[in-house]
Amino acid sequence: SLVRAKCFHTLDAFVRLIALLVKHSGDQQNTITKVNLLNKVLGIVAGVLLIDHEVRRKEFQQVPYHRIFIMLYLELNAPDQILENINFQVLTAYCNMLNILRPSKAPGFAYAWLEIVSHRVFIGRILSLTQGQKGWPMYSQLLTALFKFLSPFLRNAELAKPVQKLYRGTLRVLLVLLHDFPEFLCDYHYGFCDVIPPNCIQMRNLILSAFPRSMRLPDPFTPNLKVDMLPEISIAPRMVTNFASMIKPNFKKDLDSYLKNRTPVSFLSELRTNLQVSNDPGMRYNISMINALVMYVGTQAIQYIRGKNLSPSMSSIAHSSHMDIFQNLAVDMDTEGRYLFLNCIANQLRYPNSHTHYFSCLLLYLFGEANTEAIQEQITRVLLERLIVNRPHPWGLLITFIELIKNPTFKFWSHEFVQCAPEIQKLFESVAKSCMVASQPRIDQPEGQSTD
Repeated sequence: SLVRAKCFHTLDAFVRLIALLVKHSGDQQNTITKVNLLNKVLGIVAGVLLIDHEVRRKEFQQVPYHRIFIMLYLELNAPDQILENINFQVLTAYCNMLNILRPSKAPGFAYAWLEIVSHRVFIGRILSLTQGQKGWPMYSQLLTALFKFLSPFLRNAELAKPVQKLYRGTLRVLLVLLHDFPEFLCDYHYGFCDVIPPNCIQMRNLILSAFPRSMRLPDPFTPNLKVDMLPEISIAPRMVTNFASMIKPNFKKDLDSYLKNRTPVSFLSELRTNLQVSNDPGMRYNISMINALVMYVGTQAIQYIRGKNLSPSMSSIAHSSHMDIFQNLAVDMDTEGRYLFLNCIANQLRYPNSHTHYFSCLLLYLFGEANTEAIQEQITRVLLERLIVNRPHPWGLLITFIELIKNPTFKFWSHEFVQCAPEIQKLFESVAKSCMVASQPRIDQPEGQSTD
């Protein structure tokens, strides 16, 4: 429109002026003056935006602010010797500004915020052109802020149209990252899964399906695939999250003591209480604590098995203090807690690595050793609900499910929950036949709906 064109003309002139001031302030080699000026300008514009957002509320217009931020970023990333010296400082300034204006602070700016965060020049600079992956932690912080904002809506499946658009935009960003920067998703999967609600199956699958570009995934449907013979299966994946620090110090002290010599004896009986935070259904447990506990005990178990010159298998993972903890969680937890616990395990079923191998064996062992069919049914649910949503599906998830339905030891097809209704049995057979049919990932349907 004419008004928009006139508005953009004025804003672009303002942006050009700021870019020239930043470029030429101070000496050519004096980057501090330039960066200080940029920080001051971004701070002022962000401050005005927040006041405007607070005053106007529903009448707030995000377009002019988006135009200022994105055009200024493009101006400051133009090929220029002076500007190239401050590229990383510009990136840091923008990440700080985007963190201040995150969707939870300025919901009316959320669409424009996501457009900036997902802009090809911004993603390219922060994830690819910045040396030593120095931009990766900053970008993960921005994505985490986005997931945290979406979390309450997704947890209650309250997707009004504006939130649905933001959700779909987020899925598209994840698809771009999965295609162009899979290593980034591999490294930060733990932190992302920690803040994504358990019912967001498709969003989590997109993150967990990432694998390093240098790796060629073996076909999970290869007859007699020997997972333990794959060269990558003994290599630990890179972890950037310090999950051990998320466990409360007193609890961790008892945990380490139990793992080492199975004392104190009261540790297992008090385990559920230590993970519980309230009595409200759906909010009973500290999910971050369960995630950290599962990950910590699992990695300790891998070290323990490797220390005996063995590799994870149904026999080598059994009868240890680590397995005592996992079996206690499977048996002692109520339905809600057990579902969260099993989800934590399923989050580690990714590309071929030592974590995928151990947690796949763990899930199958818990299924085989379960003392009630309710536990087996819940394990099946956790695997199945991740397979009936739109592709992609993580490699580790597929090999675990295939082993479960093919290996006669588990007697999968004879369980009552598989045969409880004809439509359920058909669903199992359909997934068993078609979960690996090649297909492009699609995100046309809402979260949790099957493509079948």
